[in-house]
Amino acid sequence: MLGGFPGSFADGDIAFLLTPLAIDETPVEEKERAIQTGARHYSEMIGRESPPSEAYRALYADALARHAPRAAREIAGLAKGLDAAIEGPITLLSLVRAGAPLGVLLKRALEALGRDVAHAGISIIRDRGIDEVALAHVAARRPARGAVFVDGWTGKGAIAGELERSLAGRADYVPRLVTLADPCGRAWLSASGEDWLIPSGILGATVSGLVSRTILNEAVGPGDFHGCMVWKHLAPWDETRAHVDAIWALARPALADAAVAPIAPDDRDRARRREASATAVARIAKRFEVNNPNRIKPGIAEATRAVLRRMPERVFVASGTDPDCAALVHLARDRDVPLEEAGAQIAPYRALTLIRRVS
Repeated sequence: MLGGFPGSFADGDIAFLLTPLAIDETPVEEKERAIQTGARHYSEMIGRESPPSEAYRALYADALARHAPRAAREIAGLAKGLDAAIEGPITLLSLVRAGAPLGVLLKRALEALGRDVAHAGISIIRDRGIDEVALAHVAARRPARGAVFVDGWTGKGAIAGELERSLAGRADYVPRLVTLADPCGRAWLSASGEDWLIPSGILGATVSGLVSRTILNEAVGPGDFHGCMVWKHLAPWDETRAHVDAIWALARPALADAAVAPIAPDDRDRARRREASATAVARIAKRFEVNNPNRIKPGIAEATRAVLRRMPERVFVASGTDPDCAALVHLARDRDVPLEEAGAQIAPYRALTLIRRVS
């Protein structure tokens, strides 16, 4: 119906509305310098993803075993909430790539509830906006009034803000963002405001259909979807289908459990979280004289991905013995990144990474 390609997800789970590219990869240090000097936008470059080590895969397996039950219950609650809130056909537009695993599970759950639902993965890029070609493609095939945007979590709200700016003034699409975790209070509908260890948050392509983060450079033509790399070299380590199936096996019965209530928007709680998030980010910015807020990556998932993809200066955890931060602590120690136990200074977050200044 929507075309696209499924990556390594099962056929029918998602349609990635992206243009697979074959471009040169950029080393991390060169990429960081280009970003911070303004020579190139981060979306114009991509660094090669490496396979996760055996030790790191064990940490992921532990995270999935401990937190799949929570993820399943909350996905069931979100699906019930969407079922109650939206009339007519529902279109899930997952923001690539962190939104994809959640979007797949929400699609399965909504189908189980008897809803007409379609699911696409589309690109949104900070400072560049959402993929208008992809939006037009979806609008020609599905009613925009039933569209919701899906992301795994929020960090400090940069992508939520980009979504709002991209859709400002439009009469069709509304920036309704759905997440599992929303510690910064920027999602329309979220299962909680807690910064917790979402298992998919500590892996990259190997839990997201082998698709890279999205790319927007000269290789993407004016009528093309935003680009991506398909990391086929990571196929031996791919957890995509196993991850979805493990959580779905628990989410399916949760849909029939009357104790799992529909989740509804809570504007008052969102406002409280937004204030706490801004305070934590401002505290780190002041202490380290950070003028560019993009160097601050709060939340377990964002902090972990920053260590995997960027050049970190320091990693903060609320507690060094927090099992939910074990993967992040492992990465920091493995890569000789200074690690600081920050306690309540980073609340409501349990982890935060500061990107090294190289310009």
